[in-house]
Amino acid sequence: MTGTTKGARVTEGAGTTTAVRVVLADDERMVRTALRVILEAEPDLTVVGEASTGAEAVSVTAEAGPDVVLMDVRMPELNGIRATERIVAGPGRPPKVLVVTTFENDAYVYDALRAGAAGFLLKRVAADELIQAVRLMARSDSLLFPAAVRSLAAEHGARRTAPVPPWARKLTEREADTLRLMAAGLTNGEIAERMGVGPATVKSHVAAVLAKTGARHRTQAVILAYESGFITPR
Repeated sequence: MTGTTKGARVTEGAGTTTAVRVVLADDERMVRTALRVILEAEPDLTVVGEASTGAEAVSVTAEAGPDVVLMDVRMPELNGIRATERIVAGPGRPPKVLVVTTFENDAYVYDALRAGAAGFLLKRVAADELIQAVRLMARSDSLLFPAAVRSLAAEHGARRTAPVPPWARKLTEREADTLRLMAAGLTNGEIAERMGVGPATVKSHVAAVLAKTGARHRTQAVILAYESGFITPR
């Protein structure tokens, strides 16, 4: 184990090559310890680093190379929103950032999703839900808590409503349908079944949607769709 600063640490050689690698970013040591105990009880999950500030989260993530970062939103030095922006803008294939929050309708959560977080999780969730969420983020073929994302878009996105952007006109009919189904929280397999096509075709549609919207992943594409008015929250 190598030390960095304050509550930051990177665990060298943790887990196996097939395990999902996780970094924990929270300013409360007790929270990080509890998360580590829960995750490392699973053979396919391993914690490879910890951070107590947003700045540490950025540096530890760069050093540890995780698949998923569990990110608290309100942290000292650099909050979770700005830390998320820096992490997802990093070189190569950045990890998925999963925001861990107390209140699901918090404007900070919505801003974190806009900044590039792939999903969010409430701190009061059961251990098995936490484990499932981390695995889901690593798999990255579905949207975490789509109903809550729609609610956030309705509550906080309205203030940023803008004219339909150029990318919306570039989507083919199939790609537009795919984006709407992504917003409903369907996985690639479920979208394929709904559209009557193969999984490979859906994967191609999703890739096209991400490329044309400029989104890094599904959640960001859905947020952009709501904010642009392409999809109207119900």
